[in-house]
Amino acid sequence: MKIAHIDLGKYPILLAPMEDVTDPAFRLMCKRFGADMAYTEFVSSDALIRAVSKTAQKLSISDAERPVAIQIYGKDTETMVEAAKIVEQAQPDILDINFGCPVKRVAGKGAGAGMLQNIPKMLEITRAVVDAVKIPVTVKTRLGWDANNKVIVELAEQLQDCGIAALTIHGRTRAQMYTGEADWTLIGEVKNNPRMHIPIIGNGDVTTPERSKECFDRYGVDAVMIGRASFGRPWIFKEVKHYLETGEELPPLSFDWCMEVLRQEVVDSVNLLDERRGILHVRRHLAASPLFKGIPNFRNTRIAMLRAETKEELFRIFEEITSQRKENPEI
Repeated sequence: MKIAHIDLGKYPILLAPMEDVTDPAFRLMCKRFGADMAYTEFVSSDALIRAVSKTAQKLSISDAERPVAIQIYGKDTETMVEAAKIVEQAQPDILDINFGCPVKRVAGKGAGAGMLQNIPKMLEITRAVVDAVKIPVTVKTRLGWDANNKVIVELAEQLQDCGIAALTIHGRTRAQMYTGEADWTLIGEVKNNPRMHIPIIGNGDVTTPERSKECFDRYGVDAVMIGRASFGRPWIFKEVKHYLETGEELPPLSFDWCMEVLRQEVVDSVNLLDERRGILHVRRHLAASPLFKGIPNFRNTRIAMLRAETKEELFRIFEEITSQRKENPEI
């Protein structure tokens, strides 16, 4: 599958853009485990043109993580164009426009998925950004605003006509947020529309290698994007790629090996930021790891992880978990 000139191979698996998750350290880790392309945290166009330092730092990318996409959001055409030009100077492989974020502080102000209530403005912004930069421009959006306004089939054609190089669709409406189940039916309908010629990337509830294969086979998508399933489980890309390449499940990864990956995630986060901010950033993702599912009375341990403030404190909790596991190997 190609996005413009960028060849992502057969059955590409992409790391979704996620606020406070897909920083450079996490992107590199997921790339090492097999993600074919990663997206940055989404970048506010308003903050970017105002040169807010924390926002500008999100443009930091390295050659080791290529191909990589930087994603921006906003509701004003001129601001989005200006931000796109700034992003282009950071030399990402792709510029992605976020028309899908459902959270109130974004969508409630008319940006992100809020644009699904103003399709003409969405198309105006898309055309203007495509015209303003030389790098490929892609879009990520949802099925529609709510159950009565699932406009994605027609909208996909309109966005393609604006000149985008690929379209990612999350299989929920904005009203659903992240509740219920992602509906891939309309994603498949977009892909099978004979008018569509750009790559279609599906997103939503891909949590297993088997599900990723089903999404390719049943809906015909060109790529699958994984987001929340990577929380505390960056090795999901290793599992998925192995299954897609061999048709067989990857032999179970040892508990100790997975714990070592989580330790490395902590170290990477601390090295990227500093100890205080690094721990604050990473601890909630670790506490949500499916690795700990089934451990008896884990609630108190999870709370302790969420309260940890130092690397030593977090690693001490890890040691306690590992010891408990060794004492009860059937867990």
